[in-house]
Amino acid sequence: MGLLDILLGRSRAVGPDLDRLFALPSAAVGLEAAAGFRPTGQGAVCFATVEGAAFERTHREIRALLDADAGRTPVEPTHDSYGYSWLVSQRSPDELPLLVNDLHAVNSTLEAGGFGPRLLCSLAGFVDDEGRRLALVYLYKRGTFYPFAPLPGERRRRDNALELRVRAVLGDELPVEGDLGRWFPVWGAPGL
Repeated sequence: MGLLDILLGRSRAVGPDLDRLFALPSAAVGLEAAAGFRPTGQGAVCFATVEGAAFERTHREIRALLDADAGRTPVEPTHDSYGYSWLVSQRSPDELPLLVNDLHAVNSTLEAGGFGPRLLCSLAGFVDDEGRRLALVYLYKRGTFYPFAPLPGERRRRDNALELRVRAVLGDELPVEGDLGRWFPVWGAPGL
């Protein structure tokens, strides 16, 4: 960043820092204490759809890396109605640190395989006693998190008040995305 950038108030984007995912388990403790949301054990990594042998090889590497648990499918690929691909991990709700390890490993392996520019976000799902769903979404290219709280029903609406409350709760725990315009809805995201 040069002197002109400083004088004009421009700053560089933060960029990806996958190690920030490891802050999720401690943030989950604060989220449960302050808002009553517990981990579901579901999480996913979203990326622009990739085809071809190079991606298949990388996907095999991911499966081999995470296949340490006998009898458990480490990640399942799926596609959403918008044409994006997801690699979904399912753990027990009390295994959030292991879920975060899965998400980190998937992101890191895709990045090492040359697919970093195609990575969009990762998310971990949460639920409260009333059955309300919440995702903490990590924006890969920004290195920040934001809450996404879809309302139940067929109409696509979100609980903005809950999202803002969660932002206030997590402000000291996670780097929360300051630009609300980047709090993209992830309708129908697996793991939510």
